Amino acid sequence: MRPFILALMLALLTLNGARAQEPAPLAQERPAPQIVLLTFAPGPVYWQRFGHNALLVRDVANGEDRVYNYGIFDFRQKNFFLNFARGRMQYRLAVEPLADTLAQYQYEGRWVQAQELDLDAAQSRELAAFLDWNARPENAEYHYDYFLSNCSTRVRDAIDRVTGGQLRRQLEGQRTPVSYRFEATRLMSPVPPLFLGMDAVVAARGDRPIDRWQQSFVPMVLMESLRTARLDSAGGGSRPLLRGELRVLEGGLPEPERPPSLLPAMAVLGLVLGALLLLLSHLRKAAPARWGLFGLALLLNLAAGLGGLVLLAVWFLTDHWIMWENRNLLLFSPLCLLLLPAWFRQLRAGAVAGPTARGLSLAAAAGAVLALALLLLPGAQQNLHWIVLWLPVHAAQAWILRRR
Repeated sequence: MRPFILALMLALLTLNGARAQEPAPLAQERPAPQIVLLTFAPGPVYWQRFGHNALLVRDVANGEDRVYNYGIFDFRQKNFFLNFARGRMQYRLAVEPLADTLAQYQYEGRWVQAQELDLDAAQSRELAAFLDWNARPENAEYHYDYFLSNCSTRVRDAIDRVTGGQLRRQLEGQRTPVSYRFEATRLMSPVPPLFLGMDAVVAARGDRPIDRWQQSFVPMVLMESLRTARLDSAGGGSRPLLRGELRVLEGGLPEPERPPSLLPAMAVLGLVLGALLLLLSHLRKAAPARWGLFGLALLLNLAAGLGGLVLLAVWFLTDHWIMWENRNLLLFSPLCLLLLPAWFRQLRAGAVAGPTARGLSLAAAAGAVLALALLLLPGAQQNLHWIVLWLPVHAAQAWILRRR
């Protein structure tokens, strides 16, 4: 069994005990450290859904191990939640013992995969020195971005740095059938409210095809990518980037292969809501039907209008670039908030909507039709499921308020 595997297994068996230190070798030159990529399974909490990874640097001379973790954030950080909402989060690199890391993931019941990198001595020393420099307090913080600068991309870039760009050259341009939306919603799908919310706020930018390099923002994808990556050898030819790997801990939730399709359920729900609005309008001579119509219209217009304000806010007030220019604004229309007075007036028997309300309802319906037409253009946002939900609702509302 290789030394790094033995060290990992010993750490697992002695999570609550002291680690025995190996004697330092007698050689004049200190041996190069071993570098291991640790990948951690997704967890049940929303911030754990994307999985995680870190780099283990093991001093083979004395058995000391240091886990470099780029995923540290602090809820107590000043203005944390405001910065979170604005997309201006500061994460940092922290160093912790391997035993503590494994203890945490054993407690959470998440699997851990260890992959030793087959770097030469100079590359191993360079990577260890870079991580040590990066972990200093003055260098540890970085601007976090879910897709472009997270724990996995930082690890990926550190490996690419010491291999002279070889990893990037192999992964960049390697086409995949997925997008940022696909990966984000796939991994978030076990948490339905967050899955739906994320799908609604991701704009057309998130539907562009991504290559394997970009896809490696997902730790599990980076883990898979390293299995086929190769390094140039000093004597010519190439060798695998990985020297070996081991599943250190078992557990973890099943990782969804793809996000669930929302189209059938959304289509049915949209038709049901549209039909229910029309039915209640037909029966509105009766007070219970008028109240039912008012309640349903109030709920739907609040959802659409407030949702639209959120989409406008993340576009103009935040750094969440993947949410900018969201075409769901044609469906979650802020205009719907201006229709609320008209629906209050509909509580009176025989009430007729004014020209302003009729115009606003037609504009909301036209927006939904425009969203459908935009699907025919290149680079369309993949939002058909939201269109089939809101188009019947806006159309029914415009039909009801058209009455003079």
